[in-house]
Amino acid sequence: MLRLTDFIIDCPDTMKLAAFYSGVTGLPVKDGSNEHWAGIKFGEIELAFIQVEDYRAPQWPDNEHPKQFHLDFEVDDIEAEQSRILALGATLQQDSIGPDGYGWRIYTDPIGHPFCLCRNKGVTWTDQGPIWPKRD
Repeated sequence: MLRLTDFIIDCPDTMKLAAFYSGVTGLPVKDGSNEHWAGIKFGEIELAFIQVEDYRAPQWPDNEHPKQFHLDFEVDDIEAEQSRILALGATLQQDSIGPDGYGWRIYTDPIGHPFCLCRNKGVTWTDQGPIWPKRD
């Protein structure tokens, strides 16, 4: 049996980056988190942050210091979520929202990792979260 349990992000300050993503997602930083390892639980998967000495931040979109990953967050109101995450310390890098209001925007977190807010056509929002359109 194989099960994904953690998605681990290198960073210079685990608690600072965990606090940022806690604010972005609305989920708490896990009890027991510290300066070496911090986490946020998403059901069975943990978004974790590990302290790395001499951390070298990505400089998106510069290939000299390329991104190591990026996260996509589907949202129901991209303008409201953008205001919220910018107040948390994100930086808008690229806007790819079309005239119909669908697409994505690329941001970087406070230490340079890119992530996206996405609004995909056909997604329906319910109390349990987004429902994606069926693909043939």
